[in-house]
Amino acid sequence: MRKPFVAGNWKMNLDLASARSLVEGIAKGLGATSKIDVAICPPSIYLFPMAKAVAGTPIALGAQNCWSEPSGAFTGEVSAAMVKETGCRYVILGHSERRNTIGPKDANGRVAGESNAMIAAKVRAVFDNGLIPIVCIGETLAQRDANETESVLTSQIAGSLESVKPDEAKKLVIAYEPVWAIGTGRTASTAQAQAAHAHIRGQLVERFGAGAANAIRIQYGGSVKPDNARELMSCADVDGALVGGASLKPDDFVKIIQETISANDL
Repeated sequence: MRKPFVAGNWKMNLDLASARSLVEGIAKGLGATSKIDVAICPPSIYLFPMAKAVAGTPIALGAQNCWSEPSGAFTGEVSAAMVKETGCRYVILGHSERRNTIGPKDANGRVAGESNAMIAAKVRAVFDNGLIPIVCIGETLAQRDANETESVLTSQIAGSLESVKPDEAKKLVIAYEPVWAIGTGRTASTAQAQAAHAHIRGQLVERFGAGAANAIRIQYGGSVKPDNARELMSCADVDGALVGGASLKPDDFVKIIQETISANDL
């Protein structure tokens, strides 16, 4: 059985005092549970203080991004080695915001965000530095409406995981983010979530073999809240959640974790 994993993506939110208070609230609500893996992913400027804040708790630390090169003239970027020195265990890569909304616009006004090739290079850097990538994939509303969900997921898996070696694949974490369900209040139904996750699992089997693919945890990330967490986490191929807004509220985040534990009969 895959151990469930719930991670909170704080995005560009909170000040330092609020971040410390949030960790204190999450840690208090969690207790000493070892039934589930839990991580917080704060803005990079808070990684060192949050490493101190989570020390002695079951909460692991993750970064929201890193650069693919080990050093050089990359103003504003942070290497995987630098991330590791903060005490991080995980790095989120290819988040839908970085794929679709962060970056320059082309002549047609479309955002030229991070490509699969860029993400694959970052995945390689993360693994080379002994960290675990949380690789985000998912379709936009236009792609879903055009019945392109599976082809989009297949393409993103092939491109983003191109650098992953078979013997390290089982350490991967995949986060399925239906872009149309992020920050919109809309959530994929359990049938939609399971169908997407099952397709992802099938693609991982083709790429890495059944043994590795069945060990890879696939999180759901799309407006996960306390009142829908148990139903989503009960799906056979949903192994946890990448939580956005609800991870900024300690009671909500802890409730999602508790619902995940209950859904998996742990």
